[in-house]
Amino acid sequence: MSQYDDIMNKKAVALRYDENRDVAPVIVASGLGYMAEKIVEMANENGVPVYEDNSLATVLTQLDLGTAIPEELYQAIVDIYTYFLKYTPKHTMAGEASVEVKEVKKEEEENKEEGAS
Repeated sequence: MSQYDDIMNKKAVALRYDENRDVAPVIVASGLGYMAEKIVEMANENGVPVYEDNSLATVLTQLDLGTAIPEELYQAIVDIYTYFLKYTPKHTMAGEASVEVKEVKKEEEENKEEGAS
């Protein structure tokens, strides 16, 4: 299989779940090929964990953006969320990574100031 075929066979879906406004996880991004690569790239850049499941991605890419996942898929999504909560280090979860980087930069600046005095 060529590199082009590899890219074109990729699928990615991003979900959001806000317990205060969503009944179920909602599809906020979905794409095939190059778009799938960009979705995964953005997730990685923003500390959002990525889980690979081609079968589930195939089903989810058939749904419209803004759609809550169907009840039949609840267990699959719960299993993924549970996996992330159990096995993903806290500093790699969304939001946590950027806070940690800011704290390290602040600490480095303070150390430089102390060394200069």
